[in-house]
Amino acid sequence: MVEEVVQETPTKAVSKVRGVSGSSQVKHLAEIEGQKEERVPVEMEEFARVLGGGIVPGSIVLIGGDPGIGKSTLTLQMAMQLAEKSTILYVSGEESERQIKMRAVRLAGEEKLPNNLLLVTETNLGVIFEHIAQVKPSLVIVDSIQTVTLPEMESAAGSISQVRESAAKLRELAKLTGITVFLIGHVTKEGTIAGPRVLEHIVDTVLYLEGEHFQSYRLLRSVKNRYGATSEVGVFEMQERGMVEVRNPSEVFLAERMINAPGSAIAVTMEGTRPLLVEIQGLTTPTSFGNPRRTANGIDISRLLILAAVLTRRIGVNLSNQDVISNVVSGLRIEEPAADLAVATAISSSYKDIPVRADTVLIGEVGLSGELRMVGQMQTRLREAAKLGFKRAVVPKRLRKSEPWPEGIEVVEVRSLKEAIQEALLPVK
Repeated sequence: MVEEVVQETPTKAVSKVRGVSGSSQVKHLAEIEGQKEERVPVEMEEFARVLGGGIVPGSIVLIGGDPGIGKSTLTLQMAMQLAEKSTILYVSGEESERQIKMRAVRLAGEEKLPNNLLLVTETNLGVIFEHIAQVKPSLVIVDSIQTVTLPEMESAAGSISQVRESAAKLRELAKLTGITVFLIGHVTKEGTIAGPRVLEHIVDTVLYLEGEHFQSYRLLRSVKNRYGATSEVGVFEMQERGMVEVRNPSEVFLAERMINAPGSAIAVTMEGTRPLLVEIQGLTTPTSFGNPRRTANGIDISRLLILAAVLTRRIGVNLSNQDVISNVVSGLRIEEPAADLAVATAISSSYKDIPVRADTVLIGEVGLSGELRMVGQMQTRLREAAKLGFKRAVVPKRLRKSEPWPEGIEVVEVRSLKEAIQEALLPVK
């Protein structure tokens, strides 16, 4: 434990120009011109999707993720593509220029390096501003914000005061000059971006790069976006030549699925505006301990406990002496309750050792009484399932009239979890 004395920035060192516009003036709302913001196109469609369609000039974007997950690789790829048409400044406080050059050569090759991508290794924010004023880039990448320091502040780099003030000054730079700023941030043990939570409030967009180190897939998730939808997800695969887009992630997630295997069910989950079909696996086995264990990978453990209790109490699937394991294939994490039905069916399938129909998807929230509840964007989910070749869908029964179900897929409406499991499992011969 090291004591750190935090001192406020001296008054004389504070910039006289504050705020997002540099000056304040009261105006009528009707007088303000509301022209549509033109975006800078990004070649990587998955990246553009998460940003809301492209880069908004003058915006400030924060990208967080675990060490070694691919944050610097992804931003360098984007910078190399944008440098074909505009000047990009890459500011590194952690790696040398030679290291960045080696990565760029690995990604694109020596002969394809852009001339408009400029590199500098610097941590002093004042010197960084001087470089920006000299080269006049359209986009600045700071890798990482925890290494940047203000010389007038005595606290160490990465401290709360340093990170907060540095991000605030970079935001003012973006809003006053129209230069887009990308910040790369470290994460804590809990998975949140290191530094104060106010750092996420300062920026316009917060992106998290997620994934397991032992798996090749990476998910770029938007948790805040003032210029687009939140909870959007872009899927990438880490390869030797960098981050490669996965245009049809549902097909990839289901590629290694074993047909007619007990304990496997297909759920349709929404990540932002994108429907994703994922395989959910369930496994039950007699416990070797006094208390049965519950293990969840990719879903909330409390949700698994609820579903196990409903199966035991309402459906008659006695799990009191069974270890229950649930897994979402390909490292995806599902937060919404629309996957409840698929999880419960996979567990029941494993317990009864009866496979789920291979051409069936399961969508619905499970209540404590064993009833099924409708979830949002059902039409979008069913269209995606039909596009990938699934013939049947087990969904909650509609209690009020709505638009007709999509064509190309048989929709089976049921009221209870017990009925859904009977419809989903293959008949016993």
